Amino acid sequence: MSLLKWVAVVVLSTGLGVALAAERDFTLSDANGVRHDLKDYRGKWVVVNYWATWCPPCLEEIPDLIKFHNKHKDLDAVVVGVDYEDIPAGQLAGEVKHLGITYPVMQADPSVNPSFGDVPGLPTTFLINPQGELVAKHTGPITATALESYIRRKSAAQAKPPVSPAAPAAVPSRGL
Repeated sequence: MSLLKWVAVVVLSTGLGVALAAERDFTLSDANGVRHDLKDYRGKWVVVNYWATWCPPCLEEIPDLIKFHNKHKDLDAVVVGVDYEDIPAGQLAGEVKHLGITYPVMQADPSVNPSFGDVPGLPTTFLINPQGELVAKHTGPITATALESYIRRKSAAQAKPPVSPAAPAAVPSRGL
């Protein structure tokens, strides 16, 4: 998916207004019974990816999510997978191992609406900023490149100091 389409999905997404309080309550168990809470990842970007073992587009994006997670987990971002189907934990653990998934994968009850908002189709990915705020929602496969580009842009925008209305705008350097 092109960056322009990704931005359009983000802007048009209905999940942008999700309250931070709902995200604080996001706690699920992984296939090994270990509980994970979104608060555990505060200070990093969190890519929350809803998927299912029967979903071809979900399986297609997993190598990119693994690549992204492995590259960023010790730096600035993590991937958290959420299996959105009703299968036994042992079966999920086997699938995670078979697929070589290196990021945590939790199970969610598909009959319960996620705290982030609707999951209109699979895969659906929610992006949480380091402050714990939902900043993007994407339905359909996602790539490591698209995630990195979005995070880079958002991080750069947050790093820029606000321009005072009384101060003149800075002129960009032309490399003279």
